[in-house]
Amino acid sequence: MSPNARGALFMVLSMCAFAGEDAFLKFAFQDVPRGMAFTFFGLIAMTICAILSLRAGEAVFPKSFLSRGLLIRSGIELIGRLFYTLSIAFVSLSLTSVILQATPLVVTLGAALLFAEKVGPRRWIAMLIGFAGVILILRPTPEMFDPLVIFPVIGMLGFAGRDLATRASPPHVSGRQLGTLGFIVVTVAGLVIWAFDPRLPQGASAAAWGAIVVAALFGTVAYNALTTAMRSGEIGVVAPFRYSRLLVALVIAYLAFGERPDAITLLGGALIVATGLYTLLRTGRRAQAV
Repeated sequence: MSPNARGALFMVLSMCAFAGEDAFLKFAFQDVPRGMAFTFFGLIAMTICAILSLRAGEAVFPKSFLSRGLLIRSGIELIGRLFYTLSIAFVSLSLTSVILQATPLVVTLGAALLFAEKVGPRRWIAMLIGFAGVILILRPTPEMFDPLVIFPVIGMLGFAGRDLATRASPPHVSGRQLGTLGFIVVTVAGLVIWAFDPRLPQGASAAAWGAIVVAALFGTVAYNALTTAMRSGEIGVVAPFRYSRLLVALVIAYLAFGERPDAITLLGGALIVATGLYTLLRTGRRAQAV
């Protein structure tokens, strides 16, 4: 398997797991305040990653965590988490989702500027067509836009910066260790949110707490797969497969909530899949020709 195919595969796995994480957290939020849920979610996922590191015989908190690069990465991720949460609270979900789907474009641009990765015009066009598919699915209206749109924009930039910093992180720091560090950041973000909304759950069900545990399991898989994806192949090839998160969310909505996508939604999904496959296949042919 080529590095690009491996990166694309792990990116799709990561996006599937993130979609599962979102679904279970959404269920938990019905009974457990967001700040508390995020805090416990981060603690549980951090513990899982730490146990995996111990089983692999590696340090849970290596000295590299205090290196300049990883401290910057953690700060960027904290910004992304906090502003994404603010966006969910104060901006429409559709608009937040549209802006978040710009992450592959920003990551690819960052790869070209920071890592001198060559991204040809055809790949840019394919990526823009994929983003057009996202717009078809979500269909934002002018009425959605307001000054608070700065929240999802900053959140999206934080996640894009986190992905690029992952690419530049020390190779000896494993995905499990980066997961531990990442979920420490999630826990801190949860505590910050909790401080501004210090509610306690009123009779939260066992199912809600169980959903947080399951979300942490999905989150652990998602984070490790994302790390592997961002360290494999060309970023310009791997990043567009982030769009698969939206497709998985549509499948979950269909299976779990009985939502039926219309023709425009299906067309948008087809554009996303087609452009992703085109990018991967074209890159494979180019590699064979060299």
